Amino acid sequence: MPEQSLSVGIIMDGNRRYAKGQGLPAFEGHVRGYKKLRELVLWAKELRVTHLTVYAFSTENWKRTQDEVELLMTLFERAIGEMIERSKREGICMRFIGDRKMCSHQLLAIIEKAESETSEENALMLTIALSYGGRDELLRAIRKLPKDMLEKLTEEELSGYLDTKENPDPNIIIRTGGERRLSNFLVWQSIYSELYFTDTLWPDFSKKEFTAALTWYQSRERKNGA
Repeated sequence: MPEQSLSVGIIMDGNRRYAKGQGLPAFEGHVRGYKKLRELVLWAKELRVTHLTVYAFSTENWKRTQDEVELLMTLFERAIGEMIERSKREGICMRFIGDRKMCSHQLLAIIEKAESETSEENALMLTIALSYGGRDELLRAIRKLPKDMLEKLTEEELSGYLDTKENPDPNIIIRTGGERRLSNFLVWQSIYSELYFTDTLWPDFSKKEFTAALTWYQSRERKNGA
């Protein structure tokens, strides 16, 4: 169904509201969200998505309670560790974007293991945005620039300093959970992305709805400002 190269971004929103609605602890909502991500990756591969970028934890999320942040970091360590072997079996390349200085040594070690042990030659590039914010990404990129580049800096040159330099811009960004905003996700890269919003909470998101979103994208007339 999708075109030859299809890049999809997902804002996985609604885990805590899902847990509340089910009478579960908030953390259980995040666990269900992780299980849904595992399903999503297989759907994306089946539907010939080439690049999948998911918003797992934003720079703003560090402001949550210490207990919730610690539980989330523990979940990330376990989840990424589990996904390494699955990714190798399923032909998925794992990459991470975001400010790694905020992550623990244990989490960094697992991230580096995932990136080193999953091949770039695989059919699907899974990029996980963890400790990520679009504005923070831009600031970090600008700070890396040689001063003599600033006066004649091009968009292409700046893109080469972003976390996403190896990825195409997303063709479509899907946000679950009912909110209609990007919340600091891929600020630079999303200018011509089609935006698909759904009220479905992330743990309830289905293959049928994912397929419907991609079908909707395929029906759009994309002019990119022309």
